[in-house]
Amino acid sequence: MKIYTKKGDRGETSLIGGKRVSKSHIRVEAYGTVDELISSLGVLRACEEDTYYGEFLLSVQNTLMNISAILAAEEGVAKKLPEISTDEVSVLETEIDKITATLPALGAFVIPGGSLPEAFAHVSRCICRRTERIVVALVEQGNQVPEPLMEYINRLSDFLFIYARKKDLDRKTVDIVWKPDVK
Repeated sequence: MKIYTKKGDRGETSLIGGKRVSKSHIRVEAYGTVDELISSLGVLRACEEDTYYGEFLLSVQNTLMNISAILAAEEGVAKKLPEISTDEVSVLETEIDKITATLPALGAFVIPGGSLPEAFAHVSRCICRRTERIVVALVEQGNQVPEPLMEYINRLSDFLFIYARKKDLDRKTVDIVWKPDVK
């Protein structure tokens, strides 16, 4: 089987349901950015030495695949799609709280780059924030998106920030904090 179909050569693609749209369509931008986030988390997971967090990140990637499918579907598609629940949001919140309890207090903005895993986590956090902005724009254009999906993306960026700090703590690296050059 060939990997290429040539159906997208003129700048269009199909949503789940069959509707053809421009590759610049906001819905394609949304699920494409989720795909980018999934890949960046793959880099982060490849750096993870702790089995628990490796599996946790894989679980997040699986949830993001479900989110991608939801975002790739045209409105009202009859096909059964995965669902995102508040339980998945709660899993992130529990993990955030667990990690936060182990971290020193922080009173400044962090500059990424204390360690390679921490820096990768911040790159993923930034992609996650961009994903959130695009999904918000999708909703603002009148598209329906399940509320737990938006909550999950928002909470995931919080998790990635805390996880980045944990990676530095694990390596006994101190957070690099922003020192404003105020004159």
